[in-house]
Amino acid sequence: MATKNFALRIAGFIFGMVSILHLIRVLTGISIMIGTWVLPLWINYMGLVVTGFLCVWMFWLSLMKSGHSQSYITNNYRYK
Repeated sequence: MATKNFALRIAGFIFGMVSILHLIRVLTGISIMIGTWVLPLWINYMGLVVTGFLCVWMFWLSLMKSGHSQSYITNNYRYK
């Protein structure tokens, strides 16, 4: 079980780093060109939201699996 928690935390950390890179591009407005095509900034807005959500979700799952947090759903349906 500890290995799964560790893997979830590593994945959350990686998603967090990618999210920070998206945020840096959004704040600075750095232009990225792939060949002759300029990467639009709205892609980074979407990437920021998606990777930020995945980061929070991975850390939340690792906390739920390690027992540091209680969930209403698991407590509510445990004894039924």
